[in-house]
Amino acid sequence: MVHVLQHAKRVFFVLLGCALMSFGIVYFNMENNLADGGFTGITLILFFIFSIDPALSNIVLNIPMFFIGYRILGRTLFIYTLIGTFGLSLFLWFFQAYRMIDVPLQDDLTLAALFAGVFIGAGLGMVFRFGGTTGGADIIAKLMFKYFGVTIGRSLFVIDAIVITSSLVYLNYREAMYTLVAVFVASRVVDFIQQGAYSGKAAFIVSENSGAIADAVLLEMDRGATLLSGRGSFTGSDKEILYCVVSRHEINRLKGIIEKVDPLAFISISNVQDVAGEGFTFDNEQKPLQ
Repeated sequence: MVHVLQHAKRVFFVLLGCALMSFGIVYFNMENNLADGGFTGITLILFFIFSIDPALSNIVLNIPMFFIGYRILGRTLFIYTLIGTFGLSLFLWFFQAYRMIDVPLQDDLTLAALFAGVFIGAGLGMVFRFGGTTGGADIIAKLMFKYFGVTIGRSLFVIDAIVITSSLVYLNYREAMYTLVAVFVASRVVDFIQQGAYSGKAAFIVSENSGAIADAVLLEMDRGATLLSGRGSFTGSDKEILYCVVSRHEINRLKGIIEKVDPLAFISISNVQDVAGEGFTFDNEQKPLQ
């Protein structure tokens, strides 16, 4: 039962992501003559030049990718890719057929580009975060990585560059520049969504009193820590290195505890993009898992 609920949750959020992405494409890209990267950009080229519905062209373009990518994606990811692809086409059709609101931004392409980037990025990031894809360029990128060793990020960049350049057949230079703004914003939002809500700070602490610091952190902050073995490159002596992850608002408290126990401790603090597990992951009642 739990397994079924987990799949239902993933499907719901993949479809929600498709809805957000489709809303951005229909209300901001298509309404304001803006392009996009990947297969979405190809569907927009076909729409603006040949008036082919993106809801239809998205499926037609992805059918060959399904046959090619089945073995690459694996059964589970393939199913979620099918859900993401058909979900995207469904919502593209829905938002074109039922215009619920009017967002006239033809005279303000800055806002149009920003909103296009936010909605497309949030939608795509949500699809990725819950284990789906929207097919197309993602499958090509995985094939390039498997057979030619080209990184997925580089492949997606090249595909986007080719598609956006091809979009100049219907874009003027002003619209092309705003398209680049939208694509950049979308990429940042995708990263933000995928990094998760529970970002934090990681601290590496080198001290002669690592055990005492770990005990104080546990007692005063209810946070665990891990003792790692290390060796000083200058002295050659063995040292214990304390590794601790805390939330962003707790970092100053951690530094205060360390300074109180050992003012001479060496501390290195870095950002942690995503944190999961005891103390950071919450249950359905928003209580930390223990």
